[in-house]
Amino acid sequence: MTKIVAAKHKISRRLGESLWGGKSPIDKGRNSRPGQHGARRNKLSDFGRQQQAKQKLKGYYNMQERQFRRFFAEAGRLKGDTGQNFINLLERRLDAFVYRTKLAPTIFGARQFVSHGHVAVNGKICNIPSRILKDSDVVSIISDEAKQSQTVLAAQAQTFRDVPEYIQFDAGALSGKFIRSPQLSDVPYPVKMEPNLVVEFYSR
Repeated sequence: MTKIVAAKHKISRRLGESLWGGKSPIDKGRNSRPGQHGARRNKLSDFGRQQQAKQKLKGYYNMQERQFRRFFAEAGRLKGDTGQNFINLLERRLDAFVYRTKLAPTIFGARQFVSHGHVAVNGKICNIPSRILKDSDVVSIISDEAKQSQTVLAAQAQTFRDVPEYIQFDAGALSGKFIRSPQLSDVPYPVKMEPNLVVEFYSR
C-alpha cells in the first residue's frame, strides 16, 4: 500500500466514511473507529457534529488547520453566504481543479503533481497547489511525458468520478477551463458535506 493510499484509508476510517468514493477503505465488518476506544458510538453533541463537518471538509481537500482556517477567513470577507463562498474558494484551488479534471487519481496526488511542476495555468508553469483560479483560467499538462504518466492514465480511467459542469474539460488535450463558481449542489462530493456546520464551528 502506498503512502497516499494509506493516508486516504486512515482519514476515511477515522471519520467513518469513504470521503473520496471508489473502493471503500472502511471495514464493513467492523463498526468502530481506530484506537483503543474506537467502539464507542455515542450520539454527537452539536459541537461534535460541527467538528466532524470541519474534519471531513478539511480532510477531503488535504489541508492543514492553519491553511484551512485562512481560507475560511477569506470566505467570510466576501459578500454572500460564507459557507457557499468557502466551498467556492476550495474548489478554485489548483490542486482541487487537477483532481476534478481527473489529471490525478487522488487529491494527495494532485497536490504532488502540481508541486512537481507538471501543470501550467494560462500557459505558465505553476507549482503552487493553493493558487486560486479565476473564471476562464486554463490548466494544462506541460509535457507529453507527463500526459502519458501512469498517474494521469490511472486517473483518467477512474469510472466513479466525472468532471463537474462548472469545469470545461478537453479530454484529448488533457486541459481544463474553470467556467464558473459552483454551488454546493454542483460539487460531486461522495459524502454529505455541511459547510454551514463549519461556519458554526468557527463562529463559536
